[in-house]
Amino acid sequence: MPEYSVVWTKNAQFDLELIIEYIKPSSKTIAKNIFYEIKKECANLYVMPTRKRVVPELQHIGILKYREIIYKRWRIVFKIEELKVSVLLVVDSSRNLEDLMFQRLLNHNDNKYEETHR
Repeated sequence: MPEYSVVWTKNAQFDLELIIEYIKPSSKTIAKNIFYEIKKECANLYVMPTRKRVVPELQHIGILKYREIIYKRWRIVFKIEELKVSVLLVVDSSRNLEDLMFQRLLNHNDNKYEETHR
């Protein structure tokens, strides 16, 4: 079974930081736990990332290369290219994703990576 490298785009890293900053005033402990749990969920994509579902909003229009993890109230969107998983977006599931995903996922600026795992 092949192992994939998992990288975070700067936009996804920024998304996660905003979420943590929003939660931190209520509870630093909860914010810290959510940060590490989301990072762990993504790090686990190094094995069989195709087991995660295709993003439904994109699937219904025939775009199949974007997948997602649902973690508590957040959606973590990523794409797989060869043996690399790129985390592109972390967003609250209550937000309207279609506009945000089209803006972000189809924008070439998401090819800038922040950090690599595995």
